[in-house]
Amino acid sequence: MKPVEQIKQPILSEMELFESKFKEAMETKVPLLNRITHYIVRRKGKQMRPMFVFLVAKMVSNGNFDERTYRGASVIELIHTATLVHDDVVDDSNERRGFFSLNALWKNKIAVLVGDFLLSKGLLLSIDNDDFDLLKLISVAVREMSEGELLQIEKARKLDITETVYFDIIRQKTATLIAACCAIGAASVGANEEEVEKMHKFGELIGIAFQIKDDLFDYSDAKIGKPTGIDIKEQKMTLPLIYTLNNCEKSEKKWLINSVKNHNKNKKRVKEVIAFVKQKGGIEYTTSKMKTYQQEALEILNTYPKSEYRDSLEKMVNYVIERKI
Repeated sequence: MKPVEQIKQPILSEMELFESKFKEAMETKVPLLNRITHYIVRRKGKQMRPMFVFLVAKMVSNGNFDERTYRGASVIELIHTATLVHDDVVDDSNERRGFFSLNALWKNKIAVLVGDFLLSKGLLLSIDNDDFDLLKLISVAVREMSEGELLQIEKARKLDITETVYFDIIRQKTATLIAACCAIGAASVGANEEEVEKMHKFGELIGIAFQIKDDLFDYSDAKIGKPTGIDIKEQKMTLPLIYTLNNCEKSEKKWLINSVKNHNKNKKRVKEVIAFVKQKGGIEYTTSKMKTYQQEALEILNTYPKSEYRDSLEKMVNYVIERKI
């Protein structure tokens, strides 16, 4: 059984019910919109976000939850899907999860409108049911995601990212959404503010570890979903590179910055950059940072009594840093 299937085991029936509720939440009176939303539902990914919502809700409440938790998971998926649709337009991307992106099939104008539609559906699902606490959690996450993306764009132009700024960017860009999933899971079953905050922190730690693992894939020899060196080609300042820039001679630093800025399309030069980062200990340093975040997340889980839901969340934490793609 694949790791994700193992993690899903205690919430299999909830995940199936969620799928039908999510399809329902997408229904409209516009035939074109229905065709597009059916296409979106069909090409779903691993569905990690609803899994976080359900597992946290079950762990915190000793196995109970109701409609509010399903709504929380639906709001997350609706708003997250809206941001992905808009991302594909911004990146001029023709593919998403191995399928054509919406903008590739229906052009930018329709893709942007569908993103807006999904966003409003998510907002209304919360407002119509007075789930204002859940709506606040996801709205803060969307604001932070936007800020993180813009901060990364601004810094990439100068290649002057410090480690502190790097962690700010990935916390906002990647970790904040997983943090919102975990916080919404807890809030949806009536957990107190302190517990919601604890689960928010737990999700943030996993999200940061997840992004660091993604950074490491850029230096991997394994056959994975994205080609090696793609971050360097796109001038993304990742942790192995930042560490190396801060721990090399002035002349080496100059060569490294010049390589990333002006020779990032040159395959031979990109390979040299990768080899240099490995030689300078960038990979070991990054791996140890990732494991620190993993351990902190596991420590939070250990404050809860043992249960199949806690076990699944532990597997999720370990999967995040052991995954091959």
